[in-house]
Amino acid sequence: AIAFLATAADGDARRALTALEAASQQVGLGGEVSQAVAADVFARRLPAYDKSGEEHYNLISALHKSVRGSDPQGALYWLARMIEGGEAPLYLARRLVRMAVEDIGLADPQALTIAIAAKDAFDFLGAPEGELALAEAAVYLATAPKSNRVYAAWAAAREAARRTPAAPVPLHLRNAVTGLMKDIGYGAGYRYAHDAPTAYLSQEYLPAGLEGEQFYEPGPMGLEKRIAERMAWWAGQRGGAAGQQSRGAAGQEADTAAPSKES
Repeated sequence: AIAFLATAADGDARRALTALEAASQQVGLGGEVSQAVAADVFARRLPAYDKSGEEHYNLISALHKSVRGSDPQGALYWLARMIEGGEAPLYLARRLVRMAVEDIGLADPQALTIAIAAKDAFDFLGAPEGELALAEAAVYLATAPKSNRVYAAWAAAREAARRTPAAPVPLHLRNAVTGLMKDIGYGAGYRYAHDAPTAYLSQEYLPAGLEGEQFYEPGPMGLEKRIAERMAWWAGQRGGAAGQQSRGAAGQEADTAAPSKES
C-alpha cells in the first residue's frame, strides 16, 4: 500500500499524506490500509486542503466572511469543504463561537447559545452525526441579524483603559468596608438604583476624565433596536436630572444674590 501511495501521488508528498489520512479514516481505528483501500481513495477526488498551510486560512476566511455576509449557502459549502478536508471539527466549533460574538453580538444573543450548543452536541455525538450540529449553527449565524457594536465597544474600552491605567475609582463607587473608609468618603453619595420605581437613578460610573464617554452604541438590527430605545430613555433621565440640578444651583445663586428684606 505504501509503494502504491508513493506511485499514485506522483512524487507529491502532501497528496500522498492526504490520501493516507483519508484511507485511515475509511478503515477506522485498528484497521489496515490495503492497496485496494488506497486505490479506492485515489479513485475519489481528494480535497485540496492543507490543515496547516495557506489553504487552511483561505477556507476559514471564506467561511467567516460567508457568515458575516449573511450567505448560508456559502457558509455551508466552506464548512463542508473543511470537514471533508479533515479539519478538526472542534476547531470549526470554536470559530463559529467567535463569529457569534464578533459579527452578531447583541443583535441576536441567541447566536452565542446556538454556537456553544453546537460545540457541546459535537462533543456528545462525535462524527459524523455531530457535524450536523455545526452545520445548523453555521446556517443560524449566517441568517441572524448582524452587529459588531460590542466588538467595537470592547476595543474602544480597552484602548481607554490603556490610556488611563491609574484613573482612580470615584469615591461614590468605592466599597466602604471599614469605618475609616466611610469617614473619608468611600461610598458617599452612591445612589442605589432599586430605590427608584424604574430601577434607574442617574449617576456617573466612569472615572474623572472619561465622563460621558460612549463605548457601546447599539446598532439598528435585531435586539439592539430595543437596547437603543432603553438607552435613549436612560439618557433622557440623565438629562432631566442634570436639568433639575442646574435649576437648583441657579435658584441657590439667586437666593444668595437677592437683597435681604432688612436691607
